[in-house]
Amino acid sequence: MKKRLFFLLGVMGSLGYYSCDSDDPKITLSTVGNLETHETGFSFTEGPAVDKDGNVFFTDQPNDKIYKWDASTGDVTPFLEGTGRSNGMAFDKDGNLIACADMYGELWKIAPNGTHQVLVDNYKGKRLNGPNDVWINPITGGMYITDPLFPRGYWEDDDPRKQNWPPTHSEQADAGKGGHVYYLAPGSSTLVRVTDGWDADSWPNGVVGTPDGKKLYVNKWAGDNMGGTWVFDIKDDGTLSNMNKFVDMGGDGMSMDEQGNIYISNSLGVVVFDPMGNKIMTIDTGGGATNNVFAGKDEKTLFITGPVDRVTSIEMNVRGVEKF
Repeated sequence: MKKRLFFLLGVMGSLGYYSCDSDDPKITLSTVGNLETHETGFSFTEGPAVDKDGNVFFTDQPNDKIYKWDASTGDVTPFLEGTGRSNGMAFDKDGNLIACADMYGELWKIAPNGTHQVLVDNYKGKRLNGPNDVWINPITGGMYITDPLFPRGYWEDDDPRKQNWPPTHSEQADAGKGGHVYYLAPGSSTLVRVTDGWDADSWPNGVVGTPDGKKLYVNKWAGDNMGGTWVFDIKDDGTLSNMNKFVDMGGDGMSMDEQGNIYISNSLGVVVFDPMGNKIMTIDTGGGATNNVFAGKDEKTLFITGPVDRVTSIEMNVRGVEKF
């Protein structure tokens, strides 16, 4: 598939952004080669997480499976079936796969052998809506999860999360009220709500943070991609402060490269913004994207879940910051 890149100018105001401390001169961001398709035939791919060797684990959520893409061979093989309908995922420093298992509103820790334990499934005794995405602070090990309300067809009739069903677009927006971002401190089994009011009437979705553990980016999903993306300061106790609008565009899963550029997945593909909020690139997948992560041995492979029936990738001239 031929790549199509769009470069735009302009500043979409942001305060409190992250910039790298590298002594290397700033690299002009570009792709290397064309978009490559690795595997097709899935129902809805999501949740790409990169391990310490550059391999990617991703979900086929409706089919309740996790697959592995091998960075050395390019092979895609099954890893786990029966995943709690896992969505967003990330690896912790011990090599466990942390998964947003939204079937019963749980956060799972999946060991390398496929066994799992439920880390948390409620906030103040009330079941979570359905954890969507997770970012682990590489400095502290604390976890941030987004918990929007996307009604699922497989929920039971008496499920308390199931509102205004079947939804129209406006009804689904009403059903989404109550979404929040939560923090799980290392060793804790109790969530702390770190946003309140800002996201109560919308769908907090993608989340990514800076490698110094000081800033967190969270976007909101909207059908026209205009939900927006915000940046927060991370305090010593894991709570958030100094919320500022980063860009007007929202979306789904996000990643970050070594220069602090933010890669937002949405119906346009993967849209890249620099740390000041300038839109600098759109990677067109020919059908949108749900998530993305930097992977491979050199950490320059942008692995994309999307279009939704496949997984793709494109080589970049910069590295990511996701691996522990």
